[in-house]
Amino acid sequence: MSVPVNQIICGDNVETLRTLPDACVDLTVTSPPYDNLRTYGGHTWDFEGLAAELLRVTKPGGVVVWVVNDATVDGSETGTSFRQALHFKDIGFRLHDTMIWQRCGAFPETNRYHPSFEYMFVLSYGQPATANIIKDRPTEGAGRRQVCRMERQPNGEIRRPTREFVYASKAARYNVWDVKSGYAAATEDKFTFNHPAIFPEALARDHILTWSNEGDLVLDPFSGSGTTAKMAKLMGRQFIGIEINPEYCEIANERLRQGVLF
Repeated sequence: MSVPVNQIICGDNVETLRTLPDACVDLTVTSPPYDNLRTYGGHTWDFEGLAAELLRVTKPGGVVVWVVNDATVDGSETGTSFRQALHFKDIGFRLHDTMIWQRCGAFPETNRYHPSFEYMFVLSYGQPATANIIKDRPTEGAGRRQVCRMERQPNGEIRRPTREFVYASKAARYNVWDVKSGYAAATEDKFTFNHPAIFPEALARDHILTWSNEGDLVLDPFSGSGTTAKMAKLMGRQFIGIEINPEYCEIANERLRQGVLF
């Protein structure tokens, strides 16, 4: 099997992934349809079939970033996001981190606090091979010396070394990211407005920078308007985008033809 890199493939994501070889993808960054909140042209998709294919095509040490949320039905959130995360664990992924995307905007509610976030499940096939943690959080007391007597190891264990360190001017981010959403904030590519839910470029970019290296292959099986593909190419990665809606495929390809990427 060959790998059709740097393409937007118009078709069913499960059927398309079945044409790819085992263990060929370094990173998946995607946002599937949330329950039935949007129809995306009336197309349906097979979650369990897709999860199995993602496990097969992901390299050992590879990561899947699954950005998802729930609908509210009869006053109760569906919990679909949690069921999906646990299914990924059941078939062999690790739930490496449960991150939060703070949308910097809320949908109004009458009898509950206004929802303003979505989940970003970081799933890994084994221990992540790459974790370029972004350090852009301002710290207080930069240059101050401190004695550390407890630290968490990558495997989750707590060690109690005694060592001195100096506060840097920038620290690692928390796992709650503030990223603006909406048409004007997500991208400057105005022709993407025909897509109902544009994935923010900053969100895709920062996950790509964190969980992959230059030259790696980044997949998005719900390519939509092509945000993941665009940011992967801009960050020096290869990409595969899969999208079943021909209208959205054309939006993505038009976006990639703007002279920025090719």
